[in-house]
Amino acid sequence: MDTRKYAIGYYPAPGNHYKWVHKDHIEKAPQWCSVDLRDGNQSLVIPMSLEEKLEFYHMLLRVGFKEIEVGFPAASETEYEFLRTLIENNMIPKDVTVQVLTQCREHIIRKTFDACKGAPSAIIHFYNSVSVAQREQVFRKSKEEIKQIAVDGAKLVKKLAAEYEGNFRFEYSPESFTGTEPEYALEVCNAVLDVLEPSQTNNVIINLPVTVEMSLPHVYASQVEYISENLKYREHVTLSLHPHNDRGTGVADTELALLAGADRVEGTLFGNGERTGNVDIVTLAMNLYSHGVEPELDFSDMPAICKTYEECTRMHVYERSPYAGALVFAAFSGSHQDAIAKGMTWRKEKNLYQWTVPYLPVDPRDINRTYDADVIRVNSQSGKGGIGYLLEQSYGYILPPKMREHLSYQCKSVSDHDHRELKSEDVLAIFMDCYLNVHNPLAISDMHFTQKEGGVDAVVTFLRHGRQTTIHCSGNGSLDAVSNALKEYTGRRYTLKVYTEHSVQERSSGSTAAAYIGLESESGAMSWGAGTDTDIIKASVNALLSAYNNMTRE
Repeated sequence: MDTRKYAIGYYPAPGNHYKWVHKDHIEKAPQWCSVDLRDGNQSLVIPMSLEEKLEFYHMLLRVGFKEIEVGFPAASETEYEFLRTLIENNMIPKDVTVQVLTQCREHIIRKTFDACKGAPSAIIHFYNSVSVAQREQVFRKSKEEIKQIAVDGAKLVKKLAAEYEGNFRFEYSPESFTGTEPEYALEVCNAVLDVLEPSQTNNVIINLPVTVEMSLPHVYASQVEYISENLKYREHVTLSLHPHNDRGTGVADTELALLAGADRVEGTLFGNGERTGNVDIVTLAMNLYSHGVEPELDFSDMPAICKTYEECTRMHVYERSPYAGALVFAAFSGSHQDAIAKGMTWRKEKNLYQWTVPYLPVDPRDINRTYDADVIRVNSQSGKGGIGYLLEQSYGYILPPKMREHLSYQCKSVSDHDHRELKSEDVLAIFMDCYLNVHNPLAISDMHFTQKEGGVDAVVTFLRHGRQTTIHCSGNGSLDAVSNALKEYTGRRYTLKVYTEHSVQERSSGSTAAAYIGLESESGAMSWGAGTDTDIIKASVNALLSAYNNMTRE
């Protein structure tokens, strides 16, 4: 690898244009324009069919896009037919504007207007390349000649808009803006604006595309600020962005450029687009949402959006894609799980509406994700806090802290041995197999209690290997009496160190009592058991027997 091959290919804005530095957040959502059906579609290995484009288009409408670039109608028959289908079948809502792209070439512009005839609201987006590399290597034309291409294109779209049936707006892009001297890009844009004559009733869009990312994001922001401050007719011009992601900083480019004065963003869902893609509108919008700013796009059913996107584009939403990926809320780390679980408990205890849970920038439920399936994920790296939280949230079992720790080792052992992630039902199965109502090798087939002054008398019948033995014993309560009977029957000593209980709400049959017991053997080792029953005494005895059976095994 030889760095001498490369040199800086961008041109910083002249002067000092860093007012955006003093802003610490974006105050409102920009105007959004989806270019999924054009820029996104042309980058697919297999472009979408007419039916797939229609399905994707309707999804974009549901999300709330008011401007949608539907294609390059002069490029192919499918692109042309798609636009005609929308217009002729009255499929463009009154508050939505479709956008089409065209080069500054006469026959392409004319075919574009043919496709747009009768459109209730359409943006004619015309462009030509103005960068140093394009001027020198591709067109081999002077600055004046390149500017004339843009001016001639503006004159033609203005002329045809007056001749064709339809409601038209104009957008101009100095393509390869990031490889262009900002002063020259400004000169070309202002020459186009002089032709289009923006006014209160004729808003024009000037789009500054990051056709290829070349600089650090702050350089682009300063270029945008320079253009914004020096454009003619600025009050009647919408300044738009169209960032790509070649350096992996498309989102940063966009956010800083919005601070620098831009009004509008063109991008795609999940960043699909040429090369490394366009800027990801999902990330941009959700970033605003996470700061309490209304994004004006609805991503409340992210899984359904991902499904439609994947089916129509044959692309895959990467598991770590911000907000939308299958694993972006997943916590496998034990310390992360513990912090999340405690954060959830804190919100509940304090009755908080504000979202402050550690490790989760937004509430997964806001985009139709769930805590049990998406947040707490169990593998060999997981800890007691997350596993305990998962068991509690999914099934209502609230284990004592030390028992949660013991369960976590059981779960991690299974995950490590099987080399797989454990689902919530796997955790439940391990809990039930290891702790819940364990009646082997020792069980109780019958028990009766008689209250007496100062305590309880118990008659307990034990069952082991098919043989029954009845023991009479006393205690300060029912559980203590059974425990004393157990010690007498087995001859083993232990100390009951932990006892907790609670009710478990069941959807169909009301509530069940759950009890948890920790026994310390004479050697100091702890054994755990859990029991359930509609009767709390029976649940407690089941927990005692479970813990004792585990102690004998261990």
